[in-house]
Amino acid sequence: MAVADFLDRRVDAGALPLALGDVLVILAFIYAGSLRHESVAFPPAGVGDLTTLLAIAAPFLIGWVIVAPLVGAYSAGALESAKASVPLTIRSWIPAAILGLVIRATPWVEGGVQVVFAVVMLLVGTVCLGLWRVVAARFV
Repeated sequence: MAVADFLDRRVDAGALPLALGDVLVILAFIYAGSLRHESVAFPPAGVGDLTTLLAIAAPFLIGWVIVAPLVGAYSAGALESAKASVPLTIRSWIPAAILGLVIRATPWVEGGVQVVFAVVMLLVGTVCLGLWRVVAARFV
């Protein structure tokens, strides 16, 4: 029951809008990068583009789903203010992105990891998620 108690302190049901927003932001900035590198079309040209986008995003979404609850990105404190929410988000994104990069570096995932890509994922993800959480603190 120690694990359940730990997660009870880290996940608040009221944070569902934050979780949905976080996932959409992660997908949006990965989609923007995929457009930049012409991996997908704008607008997505069918199931193939959506599948490609999800394949690119999957390692980072997996990292996020594992790390964010452990760090407390969806705790009651994350709902209080941007001052509380943004640092929790940044402390969640950095290890989540690193985990995503590690997953991408395996031979089972296409794409690999270049230093520039890693830096972009860390920085752009931090900025996008941080800005989203500032907006969310005002309206959610």
